[in-house]
Amino acid sequence: MNLGFIGTGSMGSLLIEAFIQSEALKAEQLSASNRTKDKTKKLKEKYPKLRIFPSNIEVALESDIIFICVKPLEFKHVIDEIKNVLLPSQIIVSITSPILIKHLEDQLPCKIAKIIPSITNHERSGASLCMYGNKITEKDKQTLENLLETISEPLQISEQYTRVTSDISSCGPAFLAFFIQNFVDAAVEETGIPKEEATRLASEMVLGTGKLLTTGGFTPETLRERVSVPGGITAEGLKMMSNELDGVFNQLIKTTHAKYDEDLNKVESMFYDSSKN
Repeated sequence: MNLGFIGTGSMGSLLIEAFIQSEALKAEQLSASNRTKDKTKKLKEKYPKLRIFPSNIEVALESDIIFICVKPLEFKHVIDEIKNVLLPSQIIVSITSPILIKHLEDQLPCKIAKIIPSITNHERSGASLCMYGNKITEKDKQTLENLLETISEPLQISEQYTRVTSDISSCGPAFLAFFIQNFVDAAVEETGIPKEEATRLASEMVLGTGKLLTTGGFTPETLRERVSVPGGITAEGLKMMSNELDGVFNQLIKTTHAKYDEDLNKVESMFYDSSKN
């Protein structure tokens, strides 16, 4: 099996490295292209057997499965470039949430999947959110999910929940890191604890909490109840956060959805208005 990657930015390069480091695939089974040549050059230096091509068409011709890892407004240009060389047996995988499966099925002759990865996949952890087009067979699904299992937990979701599941799985690490950063900074400012020590403690705490919530049998509610003794210090802190953060997380979801809707409208215009010209 040969995989192609069109776009080797943050997530494209992460997936390439994760598949190689997990030994799911050998470097020579992967090919890549990118508008900025320096990015593919760096990957080639790290993985000499990785196949680098100067054009997206060459990647498409050499691959059974093609991951398109570009920004939403770059997507139409990429598929216009490669659509005439694609075969019905090939699979195009979009990792871009505002690009809908119907957009690609309307334009391309091949099979379509949409998979939203997470930065946690770099550590062979976290979820991969999987959505499939009409032409994808059960065998295709198994092939993709067997591959994804080497770096993540593949979860099939409905495309209507793309944004909210992405908020939790893909944006969540950044949101959680923001909380940890501010928690650490406040601890340093208020007490003088060395930042390195506070950061190490907070990082180990997040790791342990993740294990409790995944393999330890706890839910967020039961974990909070277990740690928080009525009238104790933790309970007092939780009370303060509950008051101060009231509505914040609802607003967070509304904000990410508003940006998604904005991007989706631009994509719809790009795909369908241009086809009328």
